[in-house]
Amino acid sequence: MPLTNPWLSEPTPAHRLPRHRLEERILNLLSSQNMCVLATTGPDGPLATPVRYYSLGFAVMFTAAPRSPKLRNIAADPRVSVGIFAPLVGLASSRGAQVFGEARMLSPGHPERNHYWDAFRWENEHAERGRSLAEPPIDPLVVIEPDRIVYTEHWLRREGFAARQFWKRDAIQESQG
Repeated sequence: MPLTNPWLSEPTPAHRLPRHRLEERILNLLSSQNMCVLATTGPDGPLATPVRYYSLGFAVMFTAAPRSPKLRNIAADPRVSVGIFAPLVGLASSRGAQVFGEARMLSPGHPERNHYWDAFRWENEHAERGRSLAEPPIDPLVVIEPDRIVYTEHWLRREGFAARQFWKRDAIQESQG
């Protein structure tokens, strides 16, 4: 039987992408998808919640009702993981990221909210719900600036790179942020 993608066979490459190429691929994934699975931990254990998100650079953001289980969990423990993935057709198309960081809740009036808010497309959800576009939501804006990202793309194997790549925020990025 012929192999449709022979480069998926062994041996598995182990080479790392140059940082700028990895960052470009991560940013492409974040900006081309709009659903993620947010993982939090609460008093009853782990909670994985599908969430519509928007991105600004590497930041992932969403709004939620203040009394939702995910926001209660974040208030108790801001450490989160976010899974983002492209539609899967087969192993060759496997592409996704695990984003790890601390979630911050920015209420209206928070000095950092406007920086992110301009990239948040709240109008779409308001229109879907029949709400006025003259009144932005007052729910907290949850922002996750990742400390690290595990990026997986099996197509990278075709170029001799490992399918799983690792990105970590470094001191240079933090001082520029």
